[in-house]
Amino acid sequence: MQSDRLLLRGRLLTFKAEPQTADDTAAFDYIEDGALLIENGLILRRGTYTDVVTDAGSADIIDHRPHLLTAGFIDTHVHFPQVQIVASWGAQLLDWLNTYTFPEETRFAEEDHAAAMACRFFDLLTNHGTTTAVAYCSVHKESAEAYFEEAEQRNMRMIGGKVLMDRNAPDGLRDTPQSGYDDTRALIEKWHGRGRAHYAITPRFAITSTPAQMEMAGALVTEHPDCFVQTHLSENRNEIAYTLELYPEARDYLDVYQGYGLLSDKMLLGHSIHLEQREIDALAETGARPVFCPTSNLFLGSGLFDDAGLKSRGIVNAIATDIGAGTSYSMLQTLNEGYKILQLQDQKLHPFRAFHWITRGNAVALGLQDRIGTLDEGTEADIVVLNARATEAMALRMERAETLAEELFVLQMLGDDRSIDEVYVAGKAQKGKAPVMAGRPASRRVSAGRERELVLS
Repeated sequence: MQSDRLLLRGRLLTFKAEPQTADDTAAFDYIEDGALLIENGLILRRGTYTDVVTDAGSADIIDHRPHLLTAGFIDTHVHFPQVQIVASWGAQLLDWLNTYTFPEETRFAEEDHAAAMACRFFDLLTNHGTTTAVAYCSVHKESAEAYFEEAEQRNMRMIGGKVLMDRNAPDGLRDTPQSGYDDTRALIEKWHGRGRAHYAITPRFAITSTPAQMEMAGALVTEHPDCFVQTHLSENRNEIAYTLELYPEARDYLDVYQGYGLLSDKMLLGHSIHLEQREIDALAETGARPVFCPTSNLFLGSGLFDDAGLKSRGIVNAIATDIGAGTSYSMLQTLNEGYKILQLQDQKLHPFRAFHWITRGNAVALGLQDRIGTLDEGTEADIVVLNARATEAMALRMERAETLAEELFVLQMLGDDRSIDEVYVAGKAQKGKAPVMAGRPASRRVSAGRERELVLS
């Protein structure tokens, strides 16, 4: 009979702070032969294998050597209803929304379709190593119900919300200020804080919400200050110009949201590329979080995110895939494209900082670093197992890699879902992949008693 306890063995990497330089090894803990003891979805102990195994009791032991174990990846901006329009050709933001996004999202009024897509969406997340995401659902309450129900079945810590949009969208994809308020309030009452679920109040962006709806969104934020808030900001210059036409009294794009009381450290602002100085000052003052979406920004030709400039003001930046304008579910590929965008601005994304960003860094942006984003004792056992030799090209490059930083950079630039050997959500395996390497399975399960005999003999 399988034990309720689980011990994972492998090389462990977890961050204590954001690395400031390539030599900042004090920002993380790395254990060459490490172990995590897990019970009831939490990490009970972390340490060297020889230390932790003595407390394992009847735990099942899974040996992931020679692979690397890190905290599960966190994606802070993703569109659940866009799963079937990823890689739709040839448009910039506003045309892309009208041509592809809005017609697709109308399908999510159907409960069966929303439920089917939720299952496949969550499979894709976990297969790519993502254990927490912040998602936009469609305008339909049914889509948010499907999203949260699937998350609950998998016991995943997920954040999401139905979008509020009452103008500049086709029939079947608009609510009203009152219906949007009522549906959102009902969803918050049902889902927020239930299990591992969090709700995000979600005005899609200023263009698709009237002042009356923005006022309702502000009321929801006042009534539910522990909820997240998510929207889009300054992704595209035409978007900015249209926003200011619709809100001529606003000082700038961000002022639309600021004027309705939406800004706080619970707010996630997707893209935030073309910012005015006053907007940067307001972000620094309120603690609202810009979200860098590199694959989407390149795909739609939107612009280059100024990570270093924002960070110099003490602003906390998150990073995300932005499926479906984003072109990969992989946070590794997100780092790949993010590295290139920063290179174009003479900014550097060292692999230590990169892996901090998609784990503890995004957890800090969400204010959830006490629960997810690390391998600390007492945190939730969301864990990814990384194989830096998953493809022939990676294995060939790894023959010359001599340091942990080099290995991480191989994963950052060449890795994708093939590099995700296993994923644990609250201590439960989700991927189940067990490839054969060097003549033996990469992962193997033994009893704790037999393992201790081997260690102590």
